[in-house]
Amino acid sequence: HWPWQRHVNGNSKRVVAVDDVSLTIQPREIFGVLGANGSGKSTLIRLISTLLLPDRGTVKVFGHDVVREEQAVKRLISRVSVDAAFFKKLSPMENLLYSARLYDMDARAARERAIEIMAKLGIERKRVFAPLEEMSRGMQQKVAIARGFLTSPVLMLLDEPTTGLDPRSKREVQRFVLELRAGHEATILLTTHDMDEADRLCDRIAILENGKVIALDTPEGLKRLARENDGHRPTLEDAFMTLTGHGLEGGEVVEVPSASANGAV
Repeated sequence: HWPWQRHVNGNSKRVVAVDDVSLTIQPREIFGVLGANGSGKSTLIRLISTLLLPDRGTVKVFGHDVVREEQAVKRLISRVSVDAAFFKKLSPMENLLYSARLYDMDARAARERAIEIMAKLGIERKRVFAPLEEMSRGMQQKVAIARGFLTSPVLMLLDEPTTGLDPRSKREVQRFVLELRAGHEATILLTTHDMDEADRLCDRIAILENGKVIALDTPEGLKRLARENDGHRPTLEDAFMTLTGHGLEGGEVVEVPSASANGAV
């Protein structure tokens, strides 16, 4: 369990962010996690990525326990979040090469791969060497995604990776995610607020509500749980609304450090 602190009318109330979640994600699977704000999606990602410690249960990444074998887990994963940090005075290439050095990648190979990835993500070559601070928020997010893919991680954790991107850029990122899984046998855990993105990318999806998994199935399986929508074929959004009773915005809570998840990747 991971306690959250929420203030209601001046009073503090502790709530559980991730409540006995049990997931097994298969190699090469793209597994989606959907939920309203405050449902526990990002906390779950942080637990798997070793940024938070579970206070109960276990989290394993390809057999490695995130608590007892933290360094082994870190070598297998990469994480892209909606609030990625950069050296803003440096260029995208300089940021990526810095990351490559942390993973002991050959500089020449890293440079070639960085150019290849950024081209696939629609980042023009002239922007590759310009200061990052001169780029839009959406373009910076694409650089964050490129950085995450640079080291060819075995497990890719994508926490709302396309937030802030225009429709064309979203498509470029989604296409690249599918290519990565096909060409590099990567396993991908994705959280998103974009229902079409989840439907297009994910093999299976878990829906979180108040830190609990309330449904887990393929996109088509979840749609079969939805109510009929004026005679139209139910969408993933219809399924989400049926299961949770509200949209993805939901209610927000403010989290403070203080963790649980059961699961394996």
